[in-house]
Amino acid sequence: MKLPFILAKRFVAGEQFESSVPASKALNKANHQLTLDLLGENVATKSEADASVAAYIKVLDGIKEYELLSGISIKLTMLGLDIDVEYCADNLFQLLEHAEKQEQFVRIDMEGSAYTSLTLDLFKRAHERFGPKHVGTVIQAMLHRTKEDIAECASMGADIRLVKGAYKESPKRALQKMSDIRDAYNAYAETLIQHTPFPRFGTHDDELIRSVREYLAHHELSYNRVEFQMLYGLREQGLSDLNRLGYPTRVYVPFGTDWFPYFSRRLAERKENIWFVISTLFKR
Repeated sequence: MKLPFILAKRFVAGEQFESSVPASKALNKANHQLTLDLLGENVATKSEADASVAAYIKVLDGIKEYELLSGISIKLTMLGLDIDVEYCADNLFQLLEHAEKQEQFVRIDMEGSAYTSLTLDLFKRAHERFGPKHVGTVIQAMLHRTKEDIAECASMGADIRLVKGAYKESPKRALQKMSDIRDAYNAYAETLIQHTPFPRFGTHDDELIRSVREYLAHHELSYNRVEFQMLYGLREQGLSDLNRLGYPTRVYVPFGTDWFPYFSRRLAERKENIWFVISTLFKR
């Protein structure tokens, strides 16, 4: 049974690109940059992967048509990573060639740890060809392997979005205690600030935001040295407050019909998200 979209509307801007445009324009007007995220993952056939490439290209074209200040986020499992790595690479490069022609940016999202090595390998190939102006990726602070990955990406001057990590991982692969994850995040944030031109910090955690701000202040670095990013529907006021203080800000704006996995992860992160959805059910 397909659940009604009203359940997800706090976290998902629409089921189609066009329905996400009003929210996107409002966020741009509020001085936030955007990353549009077509929801979906793990396609099983080449026809589905080809359709994903076409859909992503349509989003890039729509961003240009509606004059949005936005890049896009993609998942490699939507481009056929589960089918064949080189086929996925061809699809990724096709998409990046389109983005390059239109002076646009593509963020390769990070999925569960089973895909981390493959994702970073393809990202490095893409970075070598297209550079940080057109392609970046995401690093999850909770993974044990991240210390080496951050060092390598920083040495490349890569465009990195640092996050805690939203996937459930085993103790063998990832830190489990929030205090340990925060400590790791702060250490990696310092590495990125020291060694990359413009790191992006995706977090709603006030402790992490404060740590980044204090590091910048202590080292007398400009507010516009980093970018703070948050997800659509979460902590809007907090992001606006950061923007008013002079920090560049960005909102991840998800849309699409395959919203349930994303919606489920948002519910798992904060108990207040669950209460919001329950209250929505009883609104007339």
